[in-house]
Amino acid sequence: MTRISPLGPLTVNRRALLMAGVGAALCPHYAFGQAPALLVPPPDPDAPEAPAAIISNGLVSATLLLPDPAIGYYRGTRFDWSGLVARLEVGGHSYFGRWFADYDPKKHDAVMGPAQDWVTGQGFEQAEVGGTFVKVGVGVLRKPAEPIRGFPTLEIVDPGTWTVTTRVDAVEFLHEVNDPLSGYGYRYHKTVLLPTGLPELVLEQRLEATGPNPIDTQMYNHNFFVLDRQPSGPDIEITFPFELEPFNMRGDAVKLTGNRINYVKPVEGSVRMQIRGFGDQAADNAIRVENRATGAGVLVTTDKPLSDLVFWSSPTTTCPEAYIHVRAEPGQPMKWQTRYQFYSLAEGAAGRP
Repeated sequence: MTRISPLGPLTVNRRALLMAGVGAALCPHYAFGQAPALLVPPPDPDAPEAPAAIISNGLVSATLLLPDPAIGYYRGTRFDWSGLVARLEVGGHSYFGRWFADYDPKKHDAVMGPAQDWVTGQGFEQAEVGGTFVKVGVGVLRKPAEPIRGFPTLEIVDPGTWTVTTRVDAVEFLHEVNDPLSGYGYRYHKTVLLPTGLPELVLEQRLEATGPNPIDTQMYNHNFFVLDRQPSGPDIEITFPFELEPFNMRGDAVKLTGNRINYVKPVEGSVRMQIRGFGDQAADNAIRVENRATGAGVLVTTDKPLSDLVFWSSPTTTCPEAYIHVRAEPGQPMKWQTRYQFYSLAEGAAGRP
């Protein structure tokens, strides 16, 4: 089996950076386990040099996009750069893929798979215009003069240090960021793992504050499901373990009945709503998404309670967004785990996790 360079072919710009002696600041460090993943170009011709890795446990095969401040597939400032799954296939079904039309590595939505957003910029409110704050999974950012509306791409002052370790069935990401000016820093560890003998994907996460200030924020997983590459429409059903109480609804392509969300027609534009009804127990942080036409199903569970819940959909992707509260004190790291259990409806009720 052939393994290409984890950084992809050197471009003229990257060669210039390396020759200028700044490559160490820009290039992530890639390490290999005893059985490394296969490093490949990403499954998107719009970014042929972006580094990616394929992992497999014999049942599930997944392609992960790897962080790189110079040539990474995603270089925006909204989403965490680690753990982006561009493709995942199991049991004849696929679950993630490109859902957007126009690609730009610095656009906020140029992501796929279980993309995570750390809502609060640490130190943002205290920073003066032109000062710095920290965004987990991205690095140290510059506070702009204009008020932030939507999801603009901000200046990255320091992308921190990425260490990526690959194995045949997992990729481990370590992101270390330190911003003395704002008083925030962290060590963030995420492992994307395919458990042996199971049709599952697991995200194991650990966040440790390394500056004088604690990291305190909400984090949500946007998911960006594209089940069997089918559009958002009446074949898709989303269920939760509690009665849904929607508010701030936008769009008329879905209806809510009890604990279910169903599409009543194809989406035009987008649909968005916030949802209440969940309790303070982790058991409520369970989301099931099924494509009744193709038979693809997935159950997503997290071992922390919900702090908020949003549902968003475009014509090409279904996105239940589960929020959790993350607080990491210096010397007291926080750990949590999210599990994706994939199944086929053709197996009937017995096949459901």
